[in-house]
Amino acid sequence: MNAYSFSLGNAIFHALGSGALHWPVERMLIVSDLHFGKPDRIARRGGTLLPPYANHDTLLRLEAEIENVNAKTVVCLGDSFDDLQASEDLIEDERLWLIRLMAGRQWVWISGNHDPSPATIGGTHLAHLSRNGVSFRHIASTTARVEISGHYHPKARLIQQRPCFLIDSARVIMPAFGTYTGGLAADAPVLRALMLPNARAVLTGAKVVVMPFRGVRSGPIAQSLSDSSG
Repeated sequence: MNAYSFSLGNAIFHALGSGALHWPVERMLIVSDLHFGKPDRIARRGGTLLPPYANHDTLLRLEAEIENVNAKTVVCLGDSFDDLQASEDLIEDERLWLIRLMAGRQWVWISGNHDPSPATIGGTHLAHLSRNGVSFRHIASTTARVEISGHYHPKARLIQQRPCFLIDSARVIMPAFGTYTGGLAADAPVLRALMLPNARAVLTGAKVVVMPFRGVRSGPIAQSLSDSSG
């Protein structure tokens, strides 16, 4: 498996090369910042036109990981839709695809700053979730003890910039799973302030790469935080 295994609290997790997180004991798959409908939202606001295949690509990769780990529970850590209208504007094929993925599973939508309550979609909608001593929320808490969050879309660089997990003994900050989501440099001040000295950056891709967080190098920010995760 292309993954990095680590402990958080009393639990063992696998950071997958796709940018998803697997909790094997709970048969849980965790993803963050799917940003369904991002190209449409940008177009509505008169921004740069993006290819219209983001939803399809995100759903394809999400389905592959659900099947890969045989997930019984899926937790989406907020900003699953780029705004409330995006949750209503899914084309029928995409809506049915998502419903099929949700069928027979516990599916939890954590509220994000882009999608406070996508009420037209099924599943369980929560501001945050606690499961066996692990807290799940959209934006990291400064007082976290055992917490998994998203929001910042961290990216770091080896030869080229790649989405990454940021992991320490108190928290995990996950990369964005959605297509065309951009990201924030992993060494940005807000992330340095959150992460403990023992933190690691786990770069996603065909082969995961683990490096000390304090040693990460970042290139230009792929997309401004205000557009990608703010």
